[in-house]
Amino acid sequence: MSRIKITIPSATYFRVFLSVRITDLNYGNHVGNDAIVSLLHEARIQWLQQGGYDELQFAGHSLIMAGLSVEFMKESFYGDILQIDISCGEISAAGFELYYHLQCDREGKLTSIAKAKTDMVSFDYPLRKVMPLSNEAKAFLQGSAIP
Repeated sequence: MSRIKITIPSATYFRVFLSVRITDLNYGNHVGNDAIVSLLHEARIQWLQQGGYDELQFAGHSLIMAGLSVEFMKESFYGDILQIDISCGEISAAGFELYYHLQCDREGKLTSIAKAKTDMVSFDYPLRKVMPLSNEAKAFLQGSAIP
């Protein structure tokens, strides 16, 4: 069985720190795969908000997720503070790739918990139609990386 391998772009566009909540744990007493997806969503919303956007108002249209890939690497536990770095990958006429690197401190060293990629598409919900990304959206997506 081949495993998903995600290569994170070198430039980080946004960094957020999120605490693992008790409700994020599964029967194995670690963060469940469904909770990872929720953490990605929270990180993406915070990234959009710092640009003055949200998923329903993104530079002229809304956003819809067309794809999701997650590479699970290590367990995460209640009380962990996850550092989630967001990077932008390929930008097309109507969509873009977002990459997420989830890490936490393990004995003074950042340890990778998971890597993920979402394929986001510009969407008009009333028309139920994919729309081209606006120049404003492209400018935001090509914004400067953080050090």
